[in-house]
Amino acid sequence: MNKVILMGRLTRDPEVRYSQGEQAVAVARYTLAVDRRFRRDNDQQTADFINCVAFGKSGEFAEKYFHKGIKIVVTGRIQTGSYTNQEGQKVYTTDVVVEDQEFAESKAASDANSGSFQAGGFQGGGFAPTGKPEPSAAVGDGFMNIPDGIDDELPFN
Repeated sequence: MNKVILMGRLTRDPEVRYSQGEQAVAVARYTLAVDRRFRRDNDQQTADFINCVAFGKSGEFAEKYFHKGIKIVVTGRIQTGSYTNQEGQKVYTTDVVVEDQEFAESKAASDANSGSFQAGGFQGGGFAPTGKPEPSAAVGDGFMNIPDGIDDELPFN
């Protein structure tokens, strides 16, 4: 089975091209910065930069709604390939072919986190998002305290 699930932030706006022919198909390429789970010897958080490609309606969706810094969840499959570059060297590629993609945070949170990608971008080779909500000090179970009166704004009521 070849199944990948990733959550990360776009390192730049998706690059979208359309195939030629009568029925042009959108092909969106973007890179996700996916935080590594563990740090080594008090180093800064590190990330893997994973190339993703979305076709058709998914590519059009990425073109319309995705932008640098947005946090998304992608499911898909790994696809490897190779080509010979202009210098005659063989280059190997690994991409995630997107089957499903969706937002991983609200628009307000995304806008607040867009400052993480200013000049200099990633620091120390890693990715350090800002603006994470702090868990309530009174709640020791690791869950964020939801303020009263927000029930009307929750999407699952």
